[in-house]
Amino acid sequence: MAQLHPFRAWRPPAEIARDVASVPYDVVDTAEARAMAEGRPLSFLHVIRPEIDLPAGVDIHSDAVYARARENLERFIREVPFEEEEEPALFVYRLRMGGQDQTGVVGCCAVDEYDDDRIRKHERTRPDKEDDRTRHVVEMRCQAEPIFLAYRDRADIDALVAEAVRTPPLYDLTADDGVAHTLWKVASPRDLVNAFARVPLLYVADGHHRAASASRARAHFKAANPRHTGNEEYNRVLATLFPARQLRILPYNRVVADLGGLTAAEFLAALGKRFTVASATDPQPGRRGDFRVCVAAGRAVRWYGFRIEPAPGASVIGALDVSLLQDQVLSALLGIDDPRTSPRVDFVGGIRGTAELEKRVREGRAAAGFALFPTSLEELMAVADAGEIMPPKSTWFEPKLRSGLFFHRI
Repeated sequence: MAQLHPFRAWRPPAEIARDVASVPYDVVDTAEARAMAEGRPLSFLHVIRPEIDLPAGVDIHSDAVYARARENLERFIREVPFEEEEEPALFVYRLRMGGQDQTGVVGCCAVDEYDDDRIRKHERTRPDKEDDRTRHVVEMRCQAEPIFLAYRDRADIDALVAEAVRTPPLYDLTADDGVAHTLWKVASPRDLVNAFARVPLLYVADGHHRAASASRARAHFKAANPRHTGNEEYNRVLATLFPARQLRILPYNRVVADLGGLTAAEFLAALGKRFTVASATDPQPGRRGDFRVCVAAGRAVRWYGFRIEPAPGASVIGALDVSLLQDQVLSALLGIDDPRTSPRVDFVGGIRGTAELEKRVREGRAAAGFALFPTSLEELMAVADAGEIMPPKSTWFEPKLRSGLFFHRI
């Protein structure tokens, strides 16, 4: 059962929380982070993307970058200033984007539960990204950003969260992208701790590399501590836990650089031999198994629709739309066999919409764009329960948590 631990959060003053809060480290590259933090000395990007304070072209995995992360964190603690909760606490965090609310609980989970798969995964992590976040945690002795967990809905947790949000919030801010972020401190943490103790499984929705780095950092600190007891803060990982029904997954669309030597007309003809292909006015598929593809037609971009049915008895992985597209179109027709490594395919997060696919095709940066129906939470959890790994870039969660509103020192 899930172990939820209150923690002594470090938090910025409410009056400057909006200036501190930033996008997560992994949704921007160095150039984007540098631009976002320009003229914003309080942005938490200076902590989670410290290379932006070093000369352009610096190796982002160099000693200087991790040293700057540590220096920046200590500067923020002194000068912002960040202050530590006097007692371990839990928080409720609500994100509101348009008409959608998702409200989760902020606390720490046991690293043991990640290691023994009670916190279930659905992605394969990359060693270089694991190395980066592990060193970031070890150098700062801090988990600067939470992992994003989901759990199957429970009425008792819903009731406790509803009670917490009836109190005045600690923070209530709207970010530049229009998403509102509100944080409350929970008056009686023990009730939520007990309620989560009845939750059998948690699922990593977003933050697989942060979760893996927490496990590796714990191993590092344990090996260096001859008096290790298992109760140290490094045995826990900062997390925000959301009920599955509230979470929104957007499609992770694809673009291809070329059509494997085929013209657009030849590709559509080959596609038509496998599936029924028709012109489409709506670029967004309306149900599972439906796909859209756009190709250049002179100076215009035209959309077509087709449907792929999973084979009878297909595995939970094989029945996913991302798998159907990969296996029956990208591989079978275009020869793109490994989307993890092929330079011929790129992935476009759903927040950018189908307009981004059109733009790339129109500008000649892509030969075709494929729009998919989003993966569901139930599919994600089914894959994790089966001990399987999702194909790359299968899910895009939106809205994203804001970094810098709290962190966990270990």
